[in-house]
Amino acid sequence: MQQARLFVANAAGIGVVAFVHAALTWPARATVSLFAGGALIAFVAEIAVIELGWLEHHVDPQIRGVPVYVLLSWTGTVYVAFRLALLATDGPSAVVLAALLATAADVSSDHRGVELGLWTYTDDVPGPRFRAVPWWNYAGWVVVSSVTAAVALPFL
Repeated sequence: MQQARLFVANAAGIGVVAFVHAALTWPARATVSLFAGGALIAFVAEIAVIELGWLEHHVDPQIRGVPVYVLLSWTGTVYVAFRLALLATDGPSAVVLAALLATAADVSSDHRGVELGLWTYTDDVPGPRFRAVPWWNYAGWVVVSSVTAAVALPFL
């Protein structure tokens, strides 16, 4: 149980630190777009897979089945990935690179949340799984991370 709490605190902490960094170093409209827009995008995506019966979260507090810390973690991860991508390139290619970096972060951590019992994939969607995480989760990360980074791009 201690490891699960540490995982959640770390994930939420990344979101908070990323937001503070953005607020101090980025244009306000870009910060609001990525963090507010990204939280909304993540929320809608999470609700979709929850209502499809493919995912169940086991951490409170929740809003319609989506833990609050997930919204912080998601946007923080995309922000860090986007800032790294912007060091290497700009424009739409930075959005694509950010999505790939954010998805790589998810590949390295999502299975740990499953192991700790923070969420359960309850789908029967055919296709491969990597470390008990279905393929569609990673595909979703690419799409949602791209959209999240793209909403901030016009304000940079």
